[in-house]
Amino acid sequence: MRSVNKVILIGNLTRDPEMRETASGQKIVTFGLATNREWMTKDGRKQQSAEFHELVAWAKLGEICKNYLRKGKLVYIEGYLKTRAKDLPDGTKKFRTEIVVQDMIMLDKKDKNDEMSEGGDAMMSDELPDATTQSNHDLDDIPGDDLFEG
Repeated sequence: MRSVNKVILIGNLTRDPEMRETASGQKIVTFGLATNREWMTKDGRKQQSAEFHELVAWAKLGEICKNYLRKGKLVYIEGYLKTRAKDLPDGTKKFRTEIVVQDMIMLDKKDKNDEMSEGGDAMMSDELPDATTQSNHDLDDIPGDDLFEG
């Protein structure tokens, strides 16, 4: 039987992307994304809720995220869910569900005062090199993972 594991999000970065390298030399970038939703209650009151997501981008796509994304930037993300588990010394298990990024499009307009990369002007998403990835990386290989520390 077929199944689907697909995530599509539009939201704002909650922190600057952080790049690390796995023991095997693969570059990996992690960052957070916030999405919002609004709805009306039966009595006509407007309600709002925010969700916070952890994202992982590998290789060239990760490098692009590191170089061009910053906290607060609006982005479109496509990817899939990946849940990792770690056995803790006290016998419990800790789980972490992340979105592995396969495609990213920057949605903010280019601002003349915005220097998103160290090299100067930021590129718009249609100027970026193609970095869509079909990632088969092992998330258990992520170094310095704060969730699984201590």
